[in-house]
Amino acid sequence: MASDDVKLIGAWASPYVMRPRIALNLKGVEYEFLEEKFGSKSELLLKSNPVYKKIPVLLHGGKPICESLIIVQYIDEAWSGHSILPSDPYHRAVARFWGHYIDDKWFPALTGISRAPTDEAKKEAIEQVFAGLKFLEEVLEKSGAGKPFFGGDTIGYIDIALGCNLGWLRATEKLSGLTYLDESKTPLLVCWAEKFSAHEAVKCVMPETDKLVEFAQMLKAKFSAPPSK
Repeated sequence: MASDDVKLIGAWASPYVMRPRIALNLKGVEYEFLEEKFGSKSELLLKSNPVYKKIPVLLHGGKPICESLIIVQYIDEAWSGHSILPSDPYHRAVARFWGHYIDDKWFPALTGISRAPTDEAKKEAIEQVFAGLKFLEEVLEKSGAGKPFFGGDTIGYIDIALGCNLGWLRATEKLSGLTYLDESKTPLLVCWAEKFSAHEAVKCVMPETDKLVEFAQMLKAKFSAPPSK
């Protein structure tokens, strides 16, 4: 499919940037990936997203669209083919609800594990991650109805919202020594994660776990180092 002047401003390690990349891949849309350098913001990014000054930003015909899940919704509406959001209004609202939950509750708990100031706070964050995965296991069981994805037979909105975090979840497992996706506790999610990661639209943009671990360790060293005089 012709690109129709499609560009995506992002960074390889960002799970939020993965979302529009997966959506564009599902739609078969060619695009130019504009990699932002860590620790700096390009003039194009600041011009394209002057409010939040954050990635990702989709540029379609020169017009910017910001915020990862809003971009995914835009991609679904702008290009035909693979349907990402359900056609039924109620199911579409439910999908958006869980996308918001992942960003508002679950992923902050995951990132909070390494940032917790006390052991008690770390324990609470870990419990929140497990509780969230239990919720999502139940959602997959109900919405999937025995199908491999939240979207049924194909990758949908919740799949993208949650699946973009799999790389960081695995990196967190490796750094902490804990297993969050446990077959004894969330067997459906374990199976789903394998199928999602192996999908053609996903595997080409899913960061390697070891590379994310190295990146996380670099960030920790950078932000824990005393300020230079």
